[in-house]
Amino acid sequence: MSFTMTSTVRKVRDHFEPEAELDPQEQRALRGHLEQIDYAAFAANREILAKTIGTGDLGRFQRMAVAAANARARWVAAAVAVAEKPEVSPQEVAQLTSLRCAYEELTEAYDAMRRMVERGYLVMKPKA
Repeated sequence: MSFTMTSTVRKVRDHFEPEAELDPQEQRALRGHLEQIDYAAFAANREILAKTIGTGDLGRFQRMAVAAANARARWVAAAVAVAEKPEVSPQEVAQLTSLRCAYEELTEAYDAMRRMVERGYLVMKPKA
């Protein structure tokens, strides 16, 4: 079993491990079914993402990275400003929470888009 650690969530991926009771022919059949299921998910992701996002390109990744960096900078700058004050109000904490959430969402979206390319769901435009 492998897992992926993101900034907020641990995602576990199960891999096929045959049941001890299954004979080799049943194991092969089960593997075949699982491959068909995996391919159906792959094809659905590729089709839907092509319609929704189109193709990936370096410009899009750069814009996503810049947006995440700006969100991080706003969050940390606000935290530094709050830290200069003798007391922190609940409104300031709420604002910091909102800024952190924006940064984390943009970072997760960037990571998700990168995974889409890794898995072949999102086709990258060739360099011009």
